[in-house]
Amino acid sequence: MKIEPKNPPRVYEVGRGAVVRMQDCGSVRLQADEQLTFTTEQGAEYDLARKNWGFYATPSLNGRLVQFGLHAVLVKNKIGRYFVLLMEDGKQAEFDEYMRLEELEIIARMDSTKNLEHLESALKKAGAQP
Repeated sequence: MKIEPKNPPRVYEVGRGAVVRMQDCGSVRLQADEQLTFTTEQGAEYDLARKNWGFYATPSLNGRLVQFGLHAVLVKNKIGRYFVLLMEDGKQAEFDEYMRLEELEIIARMDSTKNLEHLESALKKAGAQP
């Protein structure tokens, strides 16, 4: 693993509703089969694992991610771009406000086996490519 901090951080603005000043604090370069775990003050955990073919972007959506206190939600913005957001346990009100301000639409909650199986079935029926 190689950490490349940015001092000072690169600052840029994002947001459709309320403008937020983001700080790009640096980069981490992982080798194949290395993992980083990000944590919150409340104890939620998010693992990012590098493989020789790319990344595991999240722990299992309907298993470890939920056990770690995070819930994957597929959303779409007003210009047709899709994002996977991870909502932290106990932050539903803040998440709802963010969704409202940014004019995002929930496409699918991906934090339960039932929802994921429904999504899988719908994609298969539509003939979507695996």
